[in-house]
Amino acid sequence: MSDENARKPAEDSKAAGAARRPQDTPAEPAESAGGGVGVRPGVAPEIGPEVEPGASGPSIDELMPGLAGQVEAERAARLEAEAAELRDKLLRALAETENVRRRAERDRKDAEAFGGTRLARDLLQVYDNLDRALAHVDDGLRDQAQSFIEGVELTRRELLNAFSKHRIEQVTPAAGEKFDPNLHQAMFEAPIPGAEPGTVIEVMQAGFTIAGRLLRPALVGVAKAAPAAADGGGGSAGGDAVGTGAQGPARQADGAD
Repeated sequence: MSDENARKPAEDSKAAGAARRPQDTPAEPAESAGGGVGVRPGVAPEIGPEVEPGASGPSIDELMPGLAGQVEAERAARLEAEAAELRDKLLRALAETENVRRRAERDRKDAEAFGGTRLARDLLQVYDNLDRALAHVDDGLRDQAQSFIEGVELTRRELLNAFSKHRIEQVTPAAGEKFDPNLHQAMFEAPIPGAEPGTVIEVMQAGFTIAGRLLRPALVGVAKAAPAAADGGGGSAGGDAVGTGAQGPARQADGAD
């Protein structure tokens, strides 16, 4: 009885060990009948290297070798396009700034040169009155009021000096000078013996320029060709009046207000 009881626990332990052996022992790959790889008892399958926790995985170059180069090329192209756009905007801004600077400089110079145009035109009337007054002075009047006449002459001279400081110059063509429509305005034409047609024969009023631009044209008489003998001498000795707009100056100075 005791021997049977002793053998029974030993048999039970062998049976339990046999039941646990297939689960505890890892399988090992084995070749199957079709040429595949099976699992052989006692050998673990190969599943690749283990990655430690917290370690970085494979880089993008290792996974997809061509993707990194494509991404870099696209990024470089985008940066080049942005740089070209910014360069174009910068050049346009610099050009506009330079244009504004030039316009401001030109406006400043014009204002400096022509800012007194309207005042100068008004002062020309003063000069004309002084000039007319001195034109009617004869020797007798000069002897009677010599100091007064000298004062008027001095006033006119000082006015011309003030004009010169502001680049206002007098235009007084000499007799025989060629008629210039840019500076002169013809008031009449007359046939004058010995005078070449188209030349100045008389100055009725002096003209003026400011900074090289016409301020007021000189009013002049112009010689014309003598009439032919067949006309019977129908020419007028006093000259024919010419419209002020027909042979007037090309342009006058505009005031820079």
